[in-house]
Amino acid sequence: MGKRMRATGKAILLFWAVCVLLGFGSMGYGIQTAGAAKEPDIRIILDHRPLVSDVAPYLVPKHNVTLVPLRLISEGIGATVGWDPASKTVTVIQMGRTIVMTIGQKTALVNGNPVELLYPPQLMKDRTMVPIRFVSEQLGLGVEWRQASQTILITTPGGVELRGVWVASVYNLDWPSDKSYGDEEKQKQEYVRLLDELQAMGMNAVFVQVRPSADALYPSERVPWSKVLTGVQGQDPGYDPLAFMIAETHRRGMEFHAWFNPFRANTSTSTEGLDPDHVAVRHPEWILRSGSTLYINPGIPEARKHIIDDIMEVVRRYDIDGVHLDDYFYPSGGLPDDDTFRKYNAKKIKDKGDWRRDNINEFIRLLGEAIRKEKPRVSFGVSPFGVWRNKADDPTGSDTRAGITAYDDTFADVRTWIRQGWVDYVAPQIYWSRSFSAANYEKLVDWWVNEVRDTGVMLYVGHAPYKLGTKETGWDTAEEIVNQLKYNERYPEVAGDLFFSAKDLRRNPLGLIELLKRHYGL
Repeated sequence: MGKRMRATGKAILLFWAVCVLLGFGSMGYGIQTAGAAKEPDIRIILDHRPLVSDVAPYLVPKHNVTLVPLRLISEGIGATVGWDPASKTVTVIQMGRTIVMTIGQKTALVNGNPVELLYPPQLMKDRTMVPIRFVSEQLGLGVEWRQASQTILITTPGGVELRGVWVASVYNLDWPSDKSYGDEEKQKQEYVRLLDELQAMGMNAVFVQVRPSADALYPSERVPWSKVLTGVQGQDPGYDPLAFMIAETHRRGMEFHAWFNPFRANTSTSTEGLDPDHVAVRHPEWILRSGSTLYINPGIPEARKHIIDDIMEVVRRYDIDGVHLDDYFYPSGGLPDDDTFRKYNAKKIKDKGDWRRDNINEFIRLLGEAIRKEKPRVSFGVSPFGVWRNKADDPTGSDTRAGITAYDDTFADVRTWIRQGWVDYVAPQIYWSRSFSAANYEKLVDWWVNEVRDTGVMLYVGHAPYKLGTKETGWDTAEEIVNQLKYNERYPEVAGDLFFSAKDLRRNPLGLIELLKRHYGL
């Protein structure tokens, strides 16, 4: 259970019908009661997507039944819901099923046949509250209550695990091509063709890089147009690429996740060619150099807030399914930030590594809070480096010997994000084979599964089709990717997979496409 996603419009409609009408029915669904000691907020997740109501689920302790406001469905999508105040009757129609329930009565009608309720619908403070388990069972939805994380998982019939693809725009890697500079129609055709090919392989989500280098693939009041669209940063391409991509993606029943590189300012250390509105030009005091790249200094609170505001502009204006961050936090090569450490250390943290991790923790926490406040249905996740820590450095780390780790080198304390519930999912980049001894794929999946278990945070696994055919151990056959997918299936915690990147899938390395189609039953 828990490995489903919105694959079709019907799935979403059905899902909403479930949640809105719901009230978590008996049989072990323990949800916090009104007036009880404060517990973690109840989360309702439908096919990977968090659902939020303006009224919290209500537990009837004596009957262990959970009720959810009917209004949730009326403000959702699709299912027909009726309320007759005279007879105090609720009617729900969806997928060939008609459910009729009356306030205070323990018998409902399902397609005209009487069915006993464990607890009847209620009027509570002028809100119609209905039992979720009963409605979900009658609509054919899967429901699972996870006590430890206070999470209700709802899955729709025919839904599938998330099958996502990273679409990189930096350097014109995946989209748009450098041959399409300034050509709106060509860029649109390229994107349509990209979706055609990915969907034919069985993919149902794209994670598109909309902020490659502190610039934008959309008209913004805060950041300049990206140069990947026209060859010149700040030049208007004549249309809104993000709006087009979202509409085209959703038209196919696929999900669109907006991928942001949070702290990378420029892929070059030069500011030549940058637009006057680019952050490196407007705020040079925020910029640090690492190797051949310019970074926005994560240690400056105002700079972190600036990035959050940039991301929230997209959340507010566009119908995205999720906000996705990659692993560009602190560069593994380090930053010359001693002065920042001394100046911006209000918590008096002694160790600079702990201070850096605290900076990133604050960024993740505040961004997650902002997204959930503005649009709770938008998921928020991060794709960190595939190894959190080696066991040699931390007995709770993975049995690996990685030269770089998320915790020690990019200062990403992903464990804290998971345990605090600051993210909806993590998608570690497990870019090694099952036969690579220093960082074995299976051992890493085992470790990440254990990290997310009973937390309410979902796990997507990042795969490396770009390595197929290379000399690195284990990548001499495309079966490696399929065997990784099969290994993931043993864990309900693995809610899906992501592939880096679109161009590498599309070139069909070692015959991977046919193997994927076969694996996905296409």
